[in-house]
Amino acid sequence: MMKFAWDNYKRYAWGKNELRPLTRNGHIGNMFGGLRGASIIDSLDTLYIMGLMEEYNDAKDWVQTSLDLNSNGEASLFEVNIRYVGGLLSAYYLTGEELYKSKVMELGEKLLPAFNTPTGIPRGVINLGSGTSWSWGWASAGSSILAEFGTLHLEFVHLSELSRNPIYTEKVMNIRKLLNKIEKPHGLYPNFLSPVSGNWVQHHVSIGGLGDSFYEYLIKSYLMSDKTDGDAKTMYYGALEAIEANLVQKSPGGLTYMAEWRGGILDHKMGHLACFSGGMIGIGADDGAPEKRQHYLDLAAEITHTCHESYTRSATKLGPEAFRFDGGGEATATRLSDRYYILRPEVIESYMYMWRLTHDPKYREWGWEAVEALEQHCRVESGFSGIRDVYTMTASHDNMQQSFFLSETLKYLYLLFSDDDLLPLEDWVFNTEAHPLPIIQNHLSFALSVHCFVNPK
Repeated sequence: MMKFAWDNYKRYAWGKNELRPLTRNGHIGNMFGGLRGASIIDSLDTLYIMGLMEEYNDAKDWVQTSLDLNSNGEASLFEVNIRYVGGLLSAYYLTGEELYKSKVMELGEKLLPAFNTPTGIPRGVINLGSGTSWSWGWASAGSSILAEFGTLHLEFVHLSELSRNPIYTEKVMNIRKLLNKIEKPHGLYPNFLSPVSGNWVQHHVSIGGLGDSFYEYLIKSYLMSDKTDGDAKTMYYGALEAIEANLVQKSPGGLTYMAEWRGGILDHKMGHLACFSGGMIGIGADDGAPEKRQHYLDLAAEITHTCHESYTRSATKLGPEAFRFDGGGEATATRLSDRYYILRPEVIESYMYMWRLTHDPKYREWGWEAVEALEQHCRVESGFSGIRDVYTMTASHDNMQQSFFLSETLKYLYLLFSDDDLLPLEDWVFNTEAHPLPIIQNHLSFALSVHCFVNPK
């Protein structure tokens, strides 16, 4: 699947950000400023891990000759960080190639001006050329978004490690300090925060889009620090307690899900993006209170089961963008606008973690169901495409092969069916774009351990 997706990207969209497989051309979009080649940067580690060395070398050559960081467009700080910074960091740590290190250092520096705000909470959009930054027009009252400013920590700590410049770590520690200080409604973290006043802008809480990866990066920061980052640990388990008390629900049919919270009122829907949380709660189960370990593993399994149900209950056996638990149906999308599937990885990601943690064969069976559904409904003549309605067998394709399909969906599937010693969880932490970053032990052993990844082929 990776080779098919990559070959078609290379043939029809080389150097563009994504492949449009139906029209057989490239898509640039406006998320990455003027940066190009998102699918290349997102695929470097996947190709390398899978042993597709010829394809990997083509990708590396493109980075060397054509990755131009002197762009002048408006870029999402979050997207550039998770895809480009994350992708280049992983490529460096897996291969030891200095090329990736020098590129990621150059790019990291261009992101720093986004933090020039009264609070140090970065704005969401930055012009990589001029350094000016601003908030998303749609975010309420010029606010910054929890999942955006909260999903920089892993990459920025590694930028400081590589550059030996503490500024990156200082920037993200400052965000954490502010979040620790301010009042949290019921211990919850709302999705919108003003970078000017440092106050919450509205009380909307979600483990799906707008909130999701903030929580993921708390537990992963703790794990990536070799379990020395006590603040991250305290914040993660505190947030999880508040989530359990306020958001975790059980449907009449017995499905455990995470509702969204709007100023104290629950909205009984769960987004596909929130389905990463099964894996998150799973990898965090060991380090909570000992008496809660089994409880967390059970909760992780229940949420992963619910997300699998959202796939099983559709005609295509792929899950919708969001599914509800009110108005009769459970784990199904009611609105037409929620019925699409854009090759997202979160459900498969949780299968991979739950397999690694439990070795229950059902997770591999569920993963294989997803492979078959992807092949049947999303594979087109020249690549893979999202579909507009998972509940109908007559596929309407969206003509987009997302770069995260190459980075995340196919990587997590590959790892689900690989042995545990390929990127073992005790040595690597995956960023939210599935780019593996090494756990940081003390400095000497860290430098030695990083380049001991053995290419499986």
